[in-house]
Amino acid sequence: MSELEIRTFNKLLVLAPIIFFLFFCGILANATEGQAVSEAAGASSVSATAAGSAKAATMPKVPPAGAPGSAHLVASSGPPPEETNRKALESHAGKDASKLLLRANPVEGQVWIDGKIVGKTPMLLVLAPGKYQVEMRGSRGQTGKRTVDLLPRETREIAVKLEQLYPGHVVAHP
Repeated sequence: MSELEIRTFNKLLVLAPIIFFLFFCGILANATEGQAVSEAAGASSVSATAAGSAKAATMPKVPPAGAPGSAHLVASSGPPPEETNRKALESHAGKDASKLLLRANPVEGQVWIDGKIVGKTPMLLVLAPGKYQVEMRGSRGQTGKRTVDLLPRETREIAVKLEQLYPGHVVAHP
């Protein structure tokens, strides 16, 4: 190739995309033809081929509240879990039921019996005799745990001092 041919080829390499861009913009200026042109251009491009082979996005169908076997989290229209858990414990109390009065310091803490939330302190629970793991959690991250072994027809009061897991503030000493 001669030097003149090389220069001409280099100029064409620079000018060809510019001419194509201007031509393409002129076609898109007409709004009715613009959509068809862009679809035709997209259908012939490599990225459009990949996108065209992808499945169209569809919205999942959400089952009605309380549907069995749902893989999605659905807001429950039933009672809160604390109430359900408490009723389940008290329904198994039987004729030799024991009573457990729970208090926390600070006053209001969440009560968890054997890992299930049952309400807030102060609380009176009617339970079947046996061994229970009682945990209380305060509103500011305090916790307290006790193991309680209830005898038949026993009434017991437990006050748990809730302790901070982490310091509430840090003091620097000089």
